[in-house]
Amino acid sequence: MCSLSFFILFLFSTLFLLLGIYYLMFDYSLFIEWEIFSLNSSMVVMTFIFDWMSLLFMSFVMYISSLVIYYSNDYMHNEKNIDRFIMIVLMFIISMGFLIISPNLISILLGWDGLGLVSYCLVIYYQNVKSYNAGMLTALSNRIGDVCILISISWMLNFGSWNYIYYYDFISDSFEMSVITVLIVIASMTKSAQIPFSSWLPAAMAAPTPVSALVHSSTLVTAGVYLLIRFSPMLYLYNFGWYLLLIGCMTMFMAGLGANYEFDLSKIIALSTLSQLGLMMGILSMGYSDLAFFHLLTHALFKALLFMCAGSMIHNLNDSQDIRFMGSIVNFMPLTSVCFNVSSLSLCGMPFLAGFYSKDLILEVASLSWINFLIFFFYFFSTGLTASYSFRLFYYSMFGDNNYCSSYMFNDNNYFISFSMIGLLIVAVLGGSLLSWLIFPIPYVIVLPWYLSFLTLLFIIFGSYFGYIISDLNYSSGLFSLSFFSFVSFAGSMWFMPFLSTNYISYLPLNYGYYSSSIFDSGWGELFGGQGLYSFFLYMIDYIQSLSDSNFKVYLLTFILWMFILFMLFFIN
Repeated sequence: MCSLSFFILFLFSTLFLLLGIYYLMFDYSLFIEWEIFSLNSSMVVMTFIFDWMSLLFMSFVMYISSLVIYYSNDYMHNEKNIDRFIMIVLMFIISMGFLIISPNLISILLGWDGLGLVSYCLVIYYQNVKSYNAGMLTALSNRIGDVCILISISWMLNFGSWNYIYYYDFISDSFEMSVITVLIVIASMTKSAQIPFSSWLPAAMAAPTPVSALVHSSTLVTAGVYLLIRFSPMLYLYNFGWYLLLIGCMTMFMAGLGANYEFDLSKIIALSTLSQLGLMMGILSMGYSDLAFFHLLTHALFKALLFMCAGSMIHNLNDSQDIRFMGSIVNFMPLTSVCFNVSSLSLCGMPFLAGFYSKDLILEVASLSWINFLIFFFYFFSTGLTASYSFRLFYYSMFGDNNYCSSYMFNDNNYFISFSMIGLLIVAVLGGSLLSWLIFPIPYVIVLPWYLSFLTLLFIIFGSYFGYIISDLNYSSGLFSLSFFSFVSFAGSMWFMPFLSTNYISYLPLNYGYYSSSIFDSGWGELFGGQGLYSFFLYMIDYIQSLSDSNFKVYLLTFILWMFILFMLFFIN
């Protein structure tokens, strides 16, 4: 089933890519309206939009999905229910497809909710306590966004249709559309894990690694950014960009800082995804939706490869994810190491790899724009932090002696994993330049002073050195050590956001529930309520039963008394 799914998805990917290039060249858009049924002059219509943006994105999703499914042949080879796993992944891809090609809020909800539900099934796939907790956090965080989409659907009734794309030219003074835009922004923040909804993204790493490669590259987390790209005219019209810019930059900074103190390989890459999502949100809110979409596509290529390489390492190290147990992996797994380092350099924005074309352009545009110093600092310092945690990861995994079991041997001899990684390595190197020629046939010419032009490269070098310093730091005792430990606790735990999202939100309601249960259900409420009445009726029944059964004299006396009353009533009448 894996090979068949791979072949079909690869064919669809090629078809969508060719169509996307054709539509892009001729600036062509296609609307398809399918009337499912009509009842009392009310039509239920399914609407699809095919333009260069949706077709290119669908092509990338299909291509990455096909390689992820092929990769799963090796990674999940011990799985008894591999077909069930593939079916869930296919449902995930179909949900994303619905979201991409829908200009209608109802069908967007179908894909949006489908992503949320299927992601829950994938996160709890290994069925242990950690997976269940992570799945619940993921589902409930995404449920906030689902509720916002549902409320926006009800507000869209004011316009007579749910096809928001028809109303771009008629919303300049509309209060309803401003409310809908706020709801869409909140929904996108939950799905793309912006502050304060960030804690579910690293928790979702409880899913199998092939799923993480799919989720963190082109499907679940990018859904919010894609939806905001579609709603970008409304975002700029109502001036909500400044708010989203601050949130995106804070998310980028927080994730970059946290990744430098993390030792779990998967979580480091998950936090790097969070950082890149903040970058996309930031540049989108500044008014450059095409640039955000460009980075969305290039990020999907190298991030999927990065997760596949991480999965290959984890698979060969018997599911060990701690980077402190790694070292000299290049001697054992040269292909994985090459792919890993190429994708990591692409993430940093190293020249002429896929990430460079979008990331460098974004930073140059940010340098050219009218932004304040705080946002400028967030953009460039976060770029330095990206290089820092990438170099730190490289330092731990490639340098020194191998810290795993001394007699353990591992290698690159997994055909399906190697094939998938090479398939993504090619596009991670060439994809950025090809996309930049497609999306920007007339290139951006940005003229900056030399110190701003070289700032990106400078931050990459300084960031790498900073990562080396953090990796080689000795924690000595003393006051500095205590304050540094406090800072590491704060920065390394995503500014305590996982605790805020779980313990501190659930503590008060659960505590209130416990006290109300002990006071009302097991206390006075129970004494005077259900149990009290039950005991009283039992007592009365027993008492009356004893009177009627046990005491014959009382029974006769009662009988005579009733007869006397009856005779009296008879004579009176």
